[in-house]
Amino acid sequence: MTNDVKEIFSATAPAPAALAAKVRTLAPSMTRSMQRVAEAVAGDPAGCAALTVTGLAELTGTSEATVVRTARLLGYPGYRDLRLALAGLAAQQQSGRAPSVTADIAVDDPIADVVAKLAYDEQQTLADTAAGLDTVQLGAAVTALAAARRTDIYGVGASGLVAQDLAQKLLRIGLIAHAHSDPHLAVTNAVQLRAGDVAIAITHSGSTGDVIEPLRVAFDHGATTVAITGRPDGPVSQYADHLLTTSTARESELRPAAMSSRTSQLLVVDCLFTGVTQRTYETAAPALAASYEALAHRHSPRTR
Repeated sequence: MTNDVKEIFSATAPAPAALAAKVRTLAPSMTRSMQRVAEAVAGDPAGCAALTVTGLAELTGTSEATVVRTARLLGYPGYRDLRLALAGLAAQQQSGRAPSVTADIAVDDPIADVVAKLAYDEQQTLADTAAGLDTVQLGAAVTALAAARRTDIYGVGASGLVAQDLAQKLLRIGLIAHAHSDPHLAVTNAVQLRAGDVAIAITHSGSTGDVIEPLRVAFDHGATTVAITGRPDGPVSQYADHLLTTSTARESELRPAAMSSRTSQLLVVDCLFTGVTQRTYETAAPALAASYEALAHRHSPRTR
Protein backbone atom coordinates (compact mmCIF):
# COMPACT_ATOMS: atom_id res chain seq x y z
CA MET A 1 0.00 0.00 0.00
CA THR A 2 1.35 3.45 -0.89
CA ASN A 3 1.96 6.10 1.76
CA ASP A 4 -0.84 8.23 0.27
CA VAL A 5 -3.34 5.41 0.63
CA LYS A 6 -2.21 4.71 4.18
CA GLU A 7 -2.70 8.38 5.01
CA ILE A 8 -6.22 8.33 3.61
CA PHE A 9 -7.18 5.30 5.67
CA SER A 10 -5.47 6.39 8.86
CA ALA A 11 -6.58 10.03 8.98
CA THR A 12 -9.55 9.21 11.21
CA ALA A 13 -10.55 5.97 12.89
CA PRO A 14 -13.74 4.62 11.29
CA ALA A 15 -16.96 4.52 13.27
CA PRO A 16 -18.21 1.10 14.35
CA ALA A 17 -20.65 1.02 11.42
CA ALA A 18 -17.74 1.39 9.00
CA LEU A 19 -15.60 -1.35 10.55
CA ALA A 20 -17.36 -4.31 8.94
CA ALA A 21 -17.38 -2.48 5.60
CA LYS A 22 -13.66 -1.85 5.80
CA VAL A 23 -12.91 -5.47 6.67
CA ARG A 24 -14.90 -6.69 3.66
CA THR A 25 -13.17 -4.19 1.38
CA LEU A 26 -9.58 -4.64 2.53
CA ALA A 27 -9.45 -8.32 3.49
CA PRO A 28 -8.67 -9.59 -0.04
CA SER A 29 -5.53 -7.43 -0.18
CA MET A 30 -4.22 -8.46 3.26
CA THR A 31 -1.70 -11.16 4.04
CA ARG A 32 -3.26 -14.46 5.08
CA SER A 33 -2.37 -13.92 8.75
CA MET A 34 -3.92 -10.43 8.72
CA GLN A 35 -7.00 -11.85 7.02
CA ARG A 36 -7.46 -14.26 9.92
CA VAL A 37 -7.45 -11.35 12.35
CA ALA A 38 -9.83 -9.30 10.18
CA GLU A 39 -12.22 -12.22 9.72
CA ALA A 40 -12.22 -12.88 13.45
CA VAL A 41 -13.10 -9.31 14.44
CA ALA A 42 -15.78 -9.05 11.74
CA GLY A 43 -17.28 -12.45 12.59
CA ASP A 44 -17.37 -12.06 16.37
CA PRO A 45 -16.90 -8.42 17.40
CA ALA A 46 -18.25 -9.01 20.91
CA GLY A 47 -15.92 -11.92 21.59
CA CYS A 48 -12.87 -10.16 20.17
CA ALA A 49 -13.64 -6.96 22.07
CA ALA A 50 -13.15 -8.93 25.27
CA LEU A 51 -9.68 -10.14 24.25
CA THR A 52 -6.32 -8.55 24.84
CA VAL A 53 -3.95 -8.19 21.92
CA THR A 54 -2.25 -11.38 23.10
CA GLY A 55 -5.58 -13.21 23.34
CA LEU A 56 -6.60 -12.24 19.81
CA ALA A 57 -3.19 -13.25 18.48
CA GLU A 58 -3.54 -16.68 20.12
CA LEU A 59 -7.12 -17.07 18.87
CA THR A 60 -6.13 -16.38 15.28
CA GLY A 61 -2.80 -18.19 15.35
CA THR A 62 -0.90 -15.01 14.57
CA SER A 63 1.38 -12.63 16.45
CA GLU A 64 0.71 -9.48 18.48
CA ALA A 65 2.50 -7.48 15.80
CA THR A 66 0.12 -8.85 13.15
CA VAL A 67 -2.89 -7.88 15.26
CA VAL A 68 -1.57 -4.33 15.66
CA ARG A 69 -0.75 -4.04 11.94
CA THR A 70 -4.26 -5.21 11.08
CA ALA A 71 -5.79 -2.64 13.42
CA ARG A 72 -3.75 0.13 11.82
CA LEU A 73 -4.63 -0.99 8.28
CA LEU A 74 -8.29 -0.82 9.27
CA GLY A 75 -7.76 2.80 10.29
CA TYR A 76 -7.16 2.64 14.06
CA PRO A 77 -4.10 4.09 15.85
CA GLY A 78 -3.73 0.90 17.86
CA TYR A 79 -5.43 -2.23 19.12
CA ARG A 80 -7.10 -0.43 22.02
CA ASP A 81 -9.01 1.78 19.58
CA LEU A 82 -10.03 -1.27 17.56
CA ARG A 83 -11.38 -2.95 20.70
CA LEU A 84 -13.57 0.09 21.43
CA ALA A 85 -14.94 -0.01 17.89
CA LEU A 86 -15.60 -3.74 18.20
CA ALA A 87 -17.60 -3.16 21.37
CA GLY A 88 -19.65 -0.51 19.56
CA LEU A 89 -20.23 -2.81 16.58
CA ALA A 90 -21.31 -5.63 18.88
CA ALA A 91 -23.81 -3.32 20.57
CA GLN A 92 -25.25 -2.33 17.20
CA GLN A 93 -25.61 -5.96 16.13
CA GLN A 94 -27.33 -6.90 19.38
CA SER A 95 -29.79 -4.03 18.95
CA GLY A 96 -30.68 -5.27 15.47
CA ARG A 97 -29.24 -2.27 13.58
CA ALA A 98 -26.44 -4.25 11.96
CA PRO A 99 -27.58 -7.75 11.00
CA SER A 100 -25.10 -10.35 9.88
CA VAL A 101 -24.55 -11.13 6.23
CA THR A 102 -27.14 -13.44 4.71
CA ALA A 103 -26.37 -16.88 3.34
CA ASP A 104 -25.30 -17.31 -0.28
CA ILE A 105 -27.91 -17.90 -2.94
CA ALA A 106 -28.31 -21.60 -3.69
CA VAL A 107 -29.18 -23.10 -7.06
CA ASP A 108 -32.46 -24.48 -5.70
CA ASP A 109 -33.54 -21.33 -3.79
CA PRO A 110 -37.15 -20.28 -4.45
CA ILE A 111 -37.33 -17.06 -6.46
CA ALA A 112 -38.83 -15.24 -3.46
CA ASP A 113 -35.71 -16.10 -1.44
CA VAL A 114 -33.48 -14.93 -4.30
CA VAL A 115 -35.26 -11.56 -4.30
CA ALA A 116 -34.95 -11.23 -0.53
CA LYS A 117 -31.27 -12.20 -0.45
CA LEU A 118 -30.30 -9.96 -3.35
CA ALA A 119 -32.24 -7.04 -1.85
CA TYR A 120 -30.45 -7.50 1.45
CA ASP A 121 -27.02 -7.82 -0.16
CA GLU A 122 -27.61 -4.71 -2.29
CA GLN A 123 -28.66 -2.80 0.82
CA GLN A 124 -25.59 -4.00 2.72
CA THR A 125 -23.30 -3.07 -0.15
CA LEU A 126 -24.71 0.45 -0.30
CA ALA A 127 -24.48 0.86 3.47
CA ASP A 128 -20.88 -0.36 3.49
CA THR A 129 -19.91 1.98 0.67
CA ALA A 130 -21.55 4.96 2.34
CA ALA A 131 -19.89 4.15 5.66
CA GLY A 132 -16.43 3.83 4.12
CA LEU A 133 -16.59 6.68 1.61
CA ASP A 134 -14.11 9.46 2.38
CA THR A 135 -16.18 12.62 2.10
CA VAL A 136 -13.09 14.83 1.98
CA GLN A 137 -11.87 12.98 -1.10
CA LEU A 138 -15.38 13.03 -2.52
CA GLY A 139 -15.67 16.78 -2.01
CA ALA A 140 -12.33 17.37 -3.70
CA ALA A 141 -13.41 15.27 -6.69
CA VAL A 142 -16.68 17.20 -6.93
CA THR A 143 -14.81 20.51 -6.90
CA ALA A 144 -12.53 19.35 -9.72
CA LEU A 145 -15.44 18.05 -11.81
CA ALA A 146 -17.50 21.20 -11.36
CA ALA A 147 -14.65 23.34 -12.73
CA ALA A 148 -13.36 20.92 -15.37
CA ARG A 149 -12.97 21.96 -18.99
CA ARG A 150 -13.54 18.33 -19.91
CA THR A 151 -13.96 14.99 -18.13
CA ASP A 152 -12.87 11.59 -19.47
CA ILE A 153 -14.10 8.45 -17.73
CA TYR A 154 -12.50 5.02 -18.18
CA GLY A 155 -14.11 1.65 -17.45
CA VAL A 156 -14.41 -1.77 -19.08
CA GLY A 157 -17.01 -4.50 -18.65
CA ALA A 158 -19.55 -3.73 -15.92
CA SER A 159 -17.46 -0.73 -14.88
CA GLY A 160 -17.77 0.55 -18.43
CA LEU A 161 -21.55 0.70 -18.00
CA VAL A 162 -21.05 2.78 -14.86
CA ALA A 163 -18.67 5.08 -16.76
CA GLN A 164 -21.34 5.63 -19.40
CA ASP A 165 -23.89 6.41 -16.70
CA LEU A 166 -21.70 9.13 -15.19
CA ALA A 167 -20.86 10.62 -18.60
CA GLN A 168 -24.49 10.94 -19.65
CA LYS A 169 -25.41 12.46 -16.29
CA LEU A 170 -22.71 15.13 -16.62
CA LEU A 171 -23.74 15.84 -20.22
CA ARG A 172 -27.31 16.51 -19.10
CA ILE A 173 -26.16 19.34 -16.85
CA GLY A 174 -24.15 20.94 -19.62
CA LEU A 175 -20.67 19.58 -18.88
CA ILE A 176 -18.34 18.03 -21.44
CA ALA A 177 -17.82 14.37 -20.54
CA HIS A 178 -16.84 11.25 -22.46
CA ALA A 179 -16.86 7.59 -21.38
CA HIS A 180 -14.23 5.30 -22.91
CA SER A 181 -14.35 1.50 -22.85
CA ASP A 182 -12.00 1.01 -25.80
CA PRO A 183 -8.47 1.09 -24.30
CA HIS A 184 -6.89 2.51 -27.48
CA LEU A 185 -9.36 5.38 -27.71
CA ALA A 186 -9.02 5.97 -23.98
CA VAL A 187 -5.25 6.46 -24.25
CA THR A 188 -5.40 8.58 -27.41
CA ASN A 189 -7.93 10.85 -25.73
CA ALA A 190 -5.97 10.95 -22.47
CA VAL A 191 -2.95 12.50 -24.21
CA GLN A 192 -5.14 15.50 -25.03
CA LEU A 193 -5.90 16.22 -21.38
CA ARG A 194 -4.13 18.87 -19.38
CA ALA A 195 -4.40 20.88 -16.16
CA GLY A 196 -8.02 21.84 -15.62
CA ASP A 197 -9.32 18.56 -17.04
CA VAL A 198 -10.45 15.52 -15.03
CA ALA A 199 -9.89 11.83 -15.70
CA ILE A 200 -11.83 9.17 -13.76
CA ALA A 201 -10.92 5.47 -13.66
CA ILE A 202 -13.54 2.96 -12.52
CA THR A 203 -12.12 -0.45 -11.62
CA HIS A 204 -13.34 -2.77 -8.90
CA SER A 205 -10.08 -4.73 -8.77
CA GLY A 206 -7.87 -1.64 -8.90
CA SER A 207 -5.60 -3.50 -11.30
CA THR A 208 -7.36 -3.36 -14.69
CA GLY A 209 -4.59 -2.43 -17.11
CA ASP A 210 -6.95 -1.05 -19.78
CA VAL A 211 -8.20 1.47 -17.22
CA ILE A 212 -4.95 2.22 -15.40
CA GLU A 213 -3.01 3.05 -18.58
CA PRO A 214 -5.18 6.00 -19.71
CA LEU A 215 -5.38 7.25 -16.12
CA ARG A 216 -1.57 7.23 -15.96
CA VAL A 217 -1.36 9.14 -19.23
CA ALA A 218 -3.88 11.71 -17.97
CA PHE A 219 -1.96 12.00 -14.69
CA ASP A 220 1.31 12.56 -16.53
CA HIS A 221 -0.31 15.30 -18.65
CA GLY A 222 -1.44 17.24 -15.59
CA ALA A 223 -5.14 16.35 -15.42
CA THR A 224 -6.79 15.86 -12.04
CA THR A 225 -7.31 12.12 -11.62
CA VAL A 226 -9.91 10.19 -9.65
CA ALA A 227 -10.12 6.44 -9.03
CA ILE A 228 -13.32 4.66 -8.01
CA THR A 229 -12.21 1.25 -6.79
CA GLY A 230 -12.89 -1.55 -4.37
CA ARG A 231 -9.15 -2.10 -3.83
CA PRO A 232 -7.63 1.16 -2.57
CA ASP A 233 -4.18 -0.44 -2.37
CA GLY A 234 -4.30 -1.54 -6.01
CA PRO A 235 -2.03 -0.19 -8.76
CA VAL A 236 -4.64 2.36 -9.87
CA SER A 237 -4.04 4.35 -6.65
CA GLN A 238 -0.55 5.31 -7.87
CA TYR A 239 -2.09 7.64 -10.44
CA ALA A 240 -5.10 8.92 -8.50
CA ASP A 241 -5.16 12.38 -6.94
CA HIS A 242 -8.44 11.43 -5.28
CA LEU A 243 -9.40 7.90 -4.23
CA LEU A 244 -13.04 6.88 -3.74
CA THR A 245 -13.44 3.43 -2.24
CA THR A 246 -16.39 1.17 -2.94
CA SER A 247 -17.50 -1.89 -1.02
CA THR A 248 -18.97 -5.14 -2.26
CA ALA A 249 -21.14 -7.87 -0.86
CA ARG A 250 -19.73 -11.38 -0.64
CA GLU A 251 -19.26 -13.00 -4.01
CA SER A 252 -20.69 -16.39 -4.88
CA GLU A 253 -21.18 -18.52 -7.97
CA LEU A 254 -24.54 -16.87 -8.61
CA ARG A 255 -23.52 -13.37 -7.48
CA PRO A 256 -20.20 -12.39 -9.08
CA ALA A 257 -18.19 -9.26 -8.36
CA ALA A 258 -19.58 -7.54 -11.45
CA MET A 259 -22.99 -7.41 -9.75
CA SER A 260 -22.00 -6.20 -6.31
CA SER A 261 -19.31 -3.77 -7.50
CA ARG A 262 -21.71 -2.14 -9.94
CA THR A 263 -24.13 -1.33 -7.12
CA SER A 264 -21.51 0.47 -5.03
CA GLN A 265 -19.98 2.20 -8.04
CA LEU A 266 -23.36 3.62 -9.03
CA LEU A 267 -23.79 5.06 -5.54
CA VAL A 268 -20.45 6.87 -5.82
CA VAL A 269 -21.38 8.11 -9.30
CA ASP A 270 -24.69 9.46 -7.99
CA CYS A 271 -22.86 11.21 -5.14
CA LEU A 272 -20.46 12.82 -7.60
CA PHE A 273 -23.25 13.90 -9.93
CA THR A 274 -25.40 15.33 -7.14
CA GLY A 275 -22.45 17.20 -5.66
CA VAL A 276 -21.52 18.68 -9.03
CA THR A 277 -25.14 19.67 -9.67
CA GLN A 278 -25.19 21.51 -6.34
CA ARG A 279 -21.96 23.36 -7.18
CA THR A 280 -23.13 24.33 -10.67
CA TYR A 281 -26.83 24.77 -9.94
CA GLU A 282 -27.25 28.06 -11.81
CA THR A 283 -26.23 26.40 -15.07
CA ALA A 284 -27.15 22.81 -14.24
CA ALA A 285 -30.83 23.48 -13.50
CA PRO A 286 -31.58 25.14 -16.88
CA ALA A 287 -29.60 22.40 -18.67
CA LEU A 288 -31.61 19.67 -16.96
CA ALA A 289 -34.86 21.47 -17.74
CA ALA A 290 -33.87 21.77 -21.40
CA SER A 291 -33.02 18.07 -21.63
CA TYR A 292 -36.34 17.09 -20.05
CA GLU A 293 -38.21 19.36 -22.46
CA ALA A 294 -36.33 17.97 -25.45
CA LEU A 295 -37.44 14.44 -24.56
CA ALA A 296 -40.96 15.24 -23.32
CA HIS A 297 -42.67 14.46 -26.63
CA ARG A 298 -41.18 10.96 -26.59
CA HIS A 299 -43.05 10.17 -23.38
CA SER A 300 -46.42 11.56 -24.48
CA PRO A 301 -49.20 9.15 -25.54
CA ARG A 302 -49.34 8.76 -29.29
CA THR A 303 -52.40 10.17 -31.03
CA ARG A 304 -53.99 8.54 -34.03
